[in-house]
Amino acid sequence: MLEWNELDNRAVDTARVLAADAVESVGNGHPGTAMSLAPAAYLLFQKVMNHNPLEPRCMGRDRFILSVGHSSLTLYNQLFLGGFGLELDDLKNLRRWGSKTPGHPEFGHTDGVEITTGPLGQGLASATGFAYSQRFEKNLFDPNTEDSPFDHFVYVLASDGDVQEGVSGEAASLAGHQKLGNLVVIYDSNQISIEDDTNISFSEDVNARYESYGWHTQTVDWKKTGDYKEDVHALYAAIQEAKQVTDKPSFITLKTIIGWPAPNKQDTGGIHGAKLGEDEVRATKEILGFDPDKNFQVESDVLDHSRLLQTRGKQWQEQWQQKFSMWQSANPDKATLLDRLTNQELPAGIEDSLPTFDQESIATRAASGKVINALADQLPELWGGSADLAGSNNTTIEGAMSFGPSEATTDTWTTDPGGRVLHFGIREHAMAAILNGILLSGHTRVFAGTFLVFSDYMRPAVRLAALMGVPAIYVWTHDSIALGEDGPTHQPVEHLTVLRAIPNLTVIRPADANETAQAWLAALKNTTGPTALVLTRQNLPVMTKQDNPNPELLQKGGYVVGENHSDPEGLILATGSEVAIARDAQAKLAAKGLNVNVVSMPSFELFDSQDQHYKDSVLPPNVTARVSVEAGLAMPWAKYLGAGGASVSIEGFGASASYEVLYEKYGITADAVVEKFESVRN
Repeated sequence: MLEWNELDNRAVDTARVLAADAVESVGNGHPGTAMSLAPAAYLLFQKVMNHNPLEPRCMGRDRFILSVGHSSLTLYNQLFLGGFGLELDDLKNLRRWGSKTPGHPEFGHTDGVEITTGPLGQGLASATGFAYSQRFEKNLFDPNTEDSPFDHFVYVLASDGDVQEGVSGEAASLAGHQKLGNLVVIYDSNQISIEDDTNISFSEDVNARYESYGWHTQTVDWKKTGDYKEDVHALYAAIQEAKQVTDKPSFITLKTIIGWPAPNKQDTGGIHGAKLGEDEVRATKEILGFDPDKNFQVESDVLDHSRLLQTRGKQWQEQWQQKFSMWQSANPDKATLLDRLTNQELPAGIEDSLPTFDQESIATRAASGKVINALADQLPELWGGSADLAGSNNTTIEGAMSFGPSEATTDTWTTDPGGRVLHFGIREHAMAAILNGILLSGHTRVFAGTFLVFSDYMRPAVRLAALMGVPAIYVWTHDSIALGEDGPTHQPVEHLTVLRAIPNLTVIRPADANETAQAWLAALKNTTGPTALVLTRQNLPVMTKQDNPNPELLQKGGYVVGENHSDPEGLILATGSEVAIARDAQAKLAAKGLNVNVVSMPSFELFDSQDQHYKDSVLPPNVTARVSVEAGLAMPWAKYLGAGGASVSIEGFGASASYEVLYEKYGITADAVVEKFESVRN
């Protein structure tokens, strides 16, 4: 039974006027949704969710995702009222430099914010990953307990824009397929966006769509009578019903009036993304019984009442801690594993688990698959898969079951709720967003693969991973025009440049199988941002111990392979499959009496992070005759080549032919490198 009194009503109205005042003060923002969603947000934070404002990262907490990120005040007001660390001055500093209340919620910046949202659809899509994480970790640590300390719910507030974005549909399809019963979405159907009434572009039956995805759906209509009534009891009952449905995610359509009760601007596009204006703010305050001459008015009895959540949260956490302590005592080995994961540590000696390769040649995608399986036994927290390209990406943990409900088992794959092999179908964008949710919610490490060209479909979520510092691992194979006959639609050319332009994304393109093993180690060690492993379709020669005695130098991003001349006449820089071409060019130049060093540069980001002494030892400043060779754009190489250097590159799209023909036709050859070097040397 929901307990709700006049102080609760007053707290909700306080959130409304704070939203209006905060946006009015800064002069820009999104007040309307924060005003009309105040009852729903307050209901979740104060009456529904298990959490503790004094320890907002408590592992057992329910997770809240404000997918409608532009309505940041919907969240900030609850963090203030509930006592999560925000105070009134923080609301007064909305959207200002250095404040705890930026224009959109940012993970790691404000206590109580679970995920950075803003680009619509991303929060709703990543929520599926949050639910994935809960189920996987429950099965990893405590699979047979009915009331487990690893149980929790994921609650989402989403908007018309969120459910319009394609990525949310991709993820919702997976959430329904996976039967994620701990995921509850409240869809704020106010039917207003920047261009005003959404009927101009959006008229579908959203509940029917989600039902077709396999969701449990309900509607709570606050507009169904002649007088608008914010029936929090009806919404609470819908949430409780949703929680009882354990074999489907739940979708509650909440029909609201944006900006209610602003007398002139409610239910218009004008209140969506702009301040109300002084007269409208005053009128709204008068309707709600607030002093129109006072700004940021918070009555002490209201704040005292809402901050009782701290007491309730502490009591809940004490009860949760008892369950957790009992689990620790009963499962010491798993508790030790959880401690390692919580501290973001790898097992001691994990380097010894890496395979070494001495065969003549192997594709780096195939080598990556062998590395994954060599690490799998040592890293029970490692799971992943691909966007319907498991055989091409080599992303399957052999012998492991697939993550999914038992009825999803096929002739090829056997499913289990705690399976380690992920199948995303052909949903690259949702795949990347789900990885973000998995990593933000829990303690595991997860990877996902597709062809490099389809990183385009993932990029918005990849960018957010980099922004948030989420340690996702992307396995991007078929990394150049060398994938051959599929032609230019599948042949990445500009993609390395585009990905290298994303701050905090570490891109690694290994030259052979042993570099690939080291690339995986670098990815696992990187806990402050995502890592992209860029791998070949075609076989590459494996450098011998003599030619490359220290492949672990990949960890530094760049190093000399083959003969290392102390006073070289020039440098040839390359990544991935082109390192072999660079070494062939080195031999041709040596036959002409020219001593050059070949520098394998698998990761610009790792190399740039080294100290200047190391970088100068690899790229001596006095050696200005430099040539780069890479089957992509020349643009990112300029900073290493200097004014006297030049690139062997591809500046247009590919074509359909065998990779041998394509490399010859596009001039990615040792002879082309020799010719280019001779031109810069003279």
